[in-house]
Parts: sequence; C-alpha cells; structure tokens
Amino acid sequence: MGSPVNLTLSPSAQVGANVSFGANVVVHDGVIIGDDVVIQDGAILGKRPKLAPTSGSAPVGDDPLIIGDGAAICAQAIVFASAKVGAGSIVGDQSFIRERSTIGAGTVVGRGSAIDNDVVIGDRVRIQTSVYITGFSVVEDDVFVGPCAMTTNDDTMNRHDDNYALKGAVLRRACRIGGGVVLTPGVEVGAEAFVAAGAVVTADVPPRGVVMGVPGRVVREVGEQDLLENWR
Repeated sequence: MGSPVNLTLSPSAQVGANVSFGANVVVHDGVIIGDDVVIQDGAILGKRPKLAPTSGSAPVGDDPLIIGDGAAICAQAIVFASAKVGAGSIVGDQSFIRERSTIGAGTVVGRGSAIDNDVVIGDRVRIQTSVYITGFSVVEDDVFVGPCAMTTNDDTMNRHDDNYALKGAVLRRACRIGGGVVLTPGVEVGAEAFVAAGAVVTADVPPRGVVMGVPGRVVREVGEQDLLENWR
C-alpha cells in the first residue's frame, strides 16, 4: 500500500504497528493509536470540543485519545480528545464519540450514531444506526440498542441553575432496546430487560422486564430461553 493521501498526523501522536490510514485523515496532538488499527477516509481523531460559554461540561485537560489494538474508525467518524476506544471495536461511518467517553472492547457503534461526553460503554455492545447516547449515561456489557433509539438527560430542557445534575440513562447488562425507543432522564433499564420498538420509557425497568407502549409499561418477563447465556 502506498503512502496515505493528505494525511495530517501530529508529531506528538503515537502510532502502533500495521496501522492503515485512508485518505484525508486528521490525527491531532497526543493521540495514541494501537497496533493493527484501521482508520478510514476522512476520520478525525483527537478533536477538542468547542463548548458554549454556558456549557457545564468540564475542560478536556491533557488526557489522550486512546484507540485500542485492532479497532476500526470508519469513514468520516470523529473521535474527540480524551476518549477511549477499546480493542477490536468499530466506530461506524459518520459517527462521533465525545470527550471523556469510553467504548469497551469488541463494541460496535453504528453509522451516524452519537456518543456524548462522559459516557461509559462496556464490552460487546451493539449500537445500531443513528442512535443517540446522551452525556453521563452508562451502557453495560452485551447491551443491544436498536436504530434511532434516543436517551435524554435534562428534565428541565436547559431551564436550570448550575447546581442541577444531568442524569443519563443506565442500561444494565444484556438488556435490549428496540428501534425508536425514547428513554427519559435518569431511567435505568435492568439486566436482560427488553424494551419494544417505539416505547417511551419514563420509569425504571426491572431486570428481565418486557416493556411496551407510550408511556412504557411492563407487560411480562423475558423467558429463560431468551436470556443471553442461551445465545452465546
């Protein structure tokens, strides 16, 4: 393979062995790229956020963006400074990962999805196309999030003082969130729970609860045959 076309690589970036760069890639200061990473056309790594004067987000500081071994950053994706992408994970085309967010090993972030600041995502998570994971959310291992699902973190919709704490969603291990679901601020979905497509979840969902409707209601329990341990 020839030299990458129009690669902008900061001299302070660290690049591992066998890294593949597409055309028009930008790698900012302090980025750490592991071995066998694939970075496709137009990706931007280590971008620093431009925050509004009224933003309550913390400054980025000097923590580097770290891309783990064997990860793939797909075309036109943006991964911000101080984020972490785990080994073998895939960040899909035109997706973005904000500052201080962590993506676990073997996780897939689908095309055009947005992972906001200060989010923790576990291992082997599957986030489908056009999903929004709001700031301060937690997504545990083996969770599935369907296309166009949305989480929110501000009950006041920006009518609050500096003492107000934003509350993202908490998605416990191996829960499944259907396409187009809306999760209101601070909602917790229990382990192995199932939220059907289009539901609006305004209250916590118990482990293995099956939720449907607007507003979402628990209608039954996930059966033993549908638990993750039977689908490994």
